[in-house]
Amino acid sequence: MDKTATAKDLLAIKAVFFRPEEPFIWASGIKSPVYCDNRLILTAPEVRERVENRIAQAIKENYPEAEVLMGTSTAGIAHAAIAGHILGLPMGYVRSGAKDHGRQNRIEGRLEKGQKTVVVEDLISTGGSVLEVVDALREAGAEVLGIVSIFTYGMKRGEERLAAAGVKNVSLTDFDTIAQAAADEGYIAPGDVKRLIAFRNDPSDESWIGAK
Repeated sequence: MDKTATAKDLLAIKAVFFRPEEPFIWASGIKSPVYCDNRLILTAPEVRERVENRIAQAIKENYPEAEVLMGTSTAGIAHAAIAGHILGLPMGYVRSGAKDHGRQNRIEGRLEKGQKTVVVEDLISTGGSVLEVVDALREAGAEVLGIVSIFTYGMKRGEERLAAAGVKNVSLTDFDTIAQAAADEGYIAPGDVKRLIAFRNDPSDESWIGAK
């Protein structure tokens, strides 16, 4: 898989934002020099076509026995739907919590017990939210083959969580690849790559913010 191609596509449509001097603050409180908004893929038809075909190809190559795709709510839903269309596979999605009305579903779409399922996610950082989706699917009786994501930060905590849960993740691109592509394309200074990797290695150490 050519991770650089996806990185360049995301950079070209300005889906990746760099603010090493004024970091983005996540809900968890982590300060990040990079924010990746993969929702912008949906409004860029040429890039969207390439990305969705890469998702479909990643599923075919890594999970050829897949029977159903499940998107994460909400960012993964459209990508699961488009990839499912390309592959001719059914899809559904998993809510962040059960509805408080109607059938009170958390999993939307038909899912049979034992069905071989691939989770489609747009972005993975610490891994918490996607693993909640995996847990919900497993509780419903699905056989979760793994995840296909568009972008992963590659943080140690996230990788350890996925490994502990026995979940494979295949990502179209990652933090290190985007950092290097951004430097190569002139979006950031070459010296900023080291600062970005320092963040990825240890988000709790904020010394990269003032580093040069």
